[in-house]
Amino acid sequence: MSLYGSSTNLDYMITVATPEEMFALGVKIGQLLQPGDLLLLNGSLGAGKTLLTQGIASALGISGVTSPTFVISKIHPGKIPLIHVDAYRLLQSDNPNLSLDDLDLDSEREGAVTVIEWGGAESARLSEERLEIFIDRTHEERKVTFTAHGARWGGFSL
Repeated sequence: MSLYGSSTNLDYMITVATPEEMFALGVKIGQLLQPGDLLLLNGSLGAGKTLLTQGIASALGISGVTSPTFVISKIHPGKIPLIHVDAYRLLQSDNPNLSLDDLDLDSEREGAVTVIEWGGAESARLSEERLEIFIDRTHEERKVTFTAHGARWGGFSL
């Protein structure tokens, strides 16, 4: 893993060469998390969003995390519970009545870490305090960009 930019910036990029490094990056992120934290993961299919989430879950003492594509949202108990959401089907749905609000995330988020894959603008409105992570897999190595929002994430670094 290599870091570009400064850890004092709110935006910076890490290059990840292997799946093992992506998982390890998730562990590092997971060690920093607190109840109420919101992470939005974006990137193309197969970029490594779920693998990153598995690393985060591992740091929280949680195993067996898979993509919740078909159930959309799953709560995993742990030292800090993990709410894992895959918003892809909501975004791709032709049903205008489906939205993130239907998942009732607000009632559970305060005591858990919430990770939303495909967490776009609709997900961003859940909190001004969030860490957005974009995984670019257009190259052999993945470029992972972090954008911190709000005081909670001020000075974020790994």
